[in-house]
Amino acid sequence: MMRATLALLIAPLVVATLAAQTSPKPSMVPPREKPLGAQMPTFTSVAKGDMSGVETMRQVTVRTPAEWQKLWKEHSPDEKLPVVDFDSKMVVGIFLGSKPSTGYEVEILNVRPEGSDLVVEYAQKQPGRGLMAAQILTEPFHLVTVAKHPGPVRFLQKP
Repeated sequence: MMRATLALLIAPLVVATLAAQTSPKPSMVPPREKPLGAQMPTFTSVAKGDMSGVETMRQVTVRTPAEWQKLWKEHSPDEKLPVVDFDSKMVVGIFLGSKPSTGYEVEILNVRPEGSDLVVEYAQKQPGRGLMAAQILTEPFHLVTVAKHPGPVRFLQKP
């Protein structure tokens, strides 16, 4: 009887001690600041996915509300048009067009000025060789807002 009572008294102490040893401790090291020269993101994702009404490969630059409404109506007529402040922003994007299966993706990685141009860097992904993918048509895309740029926009595919 005494052993059972002693075990009941000690068990919570053992559990508390073990929990204290395994729980994360507040760090005494100050958070690391961004390295010098690190840039803040220069774009904001508006829409990304693999189902679009745009069935041909296309790179787009949208500078006006009318252009945006026209593109969105083609891309996704049943969804609400995302709000974009075209006084200070514009939309750039990539549509990969119709693909024969799942597993295809496109992502805008970076947007940067280069001379008078704005360079949009992006990457494409496709299903790996020998991997199984659903055999349905997809239309991968990525649309982002960026600060308004009056000059040319170039798209650069990264490996």
